[in-house]
Amino acid sequence: MKRHCNILLGFLLCLFVSSTADARTTFHDLNAKEAAESKTGNAKLLDVPFYMSGQKHAKVARDFGVFTSNRRTNAFGKSDEKACEIAFLSAIISLQNRAIQLGGDAVIDIKSITRDNDLDSATDYKCAAGGVIANVALTGRVVIFNK
Repeated sequence: MKRHCNILLGFLLCLFVSSTADARTTFHDLNAKEAAESKTGNAKLLDVPFYMSGQKHAKVARDFGVFTSNRRTNAFGKSDEKACEIAFLSAIISLQNRAIQLGGDAVIDIKSITRDNDLDSATDYKCAAGGVIANVALTGRVVIFNK
């Protein structure tokens, strides 16, 4: 019986520690261009241009609509900035893939909608970082530009 109590106590302690480890949520506004031009960004991003909300772009010939991408990454052992960069790049790649699937050639008007803490910026994206998970949620409009 004592052994079962020790196992149960150990299990409950693990649950408590893991729940408090991710209790922290810090919101960061980070630079989209820096993420895109990082070593990971250069290696992973697709050949589909993307434009944050407010950035200048060519005239739109066809609009496929607005799509959402919500990506999380393991933040354990990473700085908030690095984990956020990975989540941001994953979200952008998801939007780029949607553009390719629909026959679009760009994603424009990208905005952060992370945990109802929106950011509409030509330069930055918002990330929610915790002890275990970093999350970036974006919306973007898939388009074809006039040639």
